[in-house]
Amino acid sequence: MLHRLGQGASAVLAFATPLDLSLAQRYLTRRELAAFKRMSRADQLHSLKVLRATLRVEPMASPTLCAAALLHDVGKSRIHLAVWQKTLAVLMLRFAAGFCGKLSTEESTGLLRAPFVVRQHHARWSGEILRDCASAEAVIWLAEKHHDDAALQAEHEHVSLLKALQAADSRA
Repeated sequence: MLHRLGQGASAVLAFATPLDLSLAQRYLTRRELAAFKRMSRADQLHSLKVLRATLRVEPMASPTLCAAALLHDVGKSRIHLAVWQKTLAVLMLRFAAGFCGKLSTEESTGLLRAPFVVRQHHARWSGEILRDCASAEAVIWLAEKHHDDAALQAEHEHVSLLKALQAADSRA
């Protein structure tokens, strides 16, 4: 819970935090970088933290993993959320997880439902956006699966990258 509070504080202070786009430019195509720039500043900062967490563990990480670290949450750019909305979703998931599924139907993106819709569907949306960017299939797959149980993907050729992405995402 403390980790989530720290993330919330980072989101509130995102406007004053420098954004290192040169780091993102090293790993993204022109179209991917344009999609990255459509993300909220807080989500861009989070994605850069995920990339840095990846590079701390694996300084020579594959370009595929680095691009996925930067773009795994790009689907969130479809519906920008206020910090209070993100906080609401985190608290509801913690204390009333069963109710969250009822609030996440994609057809309804009202003020109170939007954070649950984004949480439920952003990974799929990330894949759709990345297909439009002509991203590598491995980057698309990683973005689409970044919230899935890696054990269920054990036979996939990129499962080790998925585990690395998930570990970095949880540390960022």
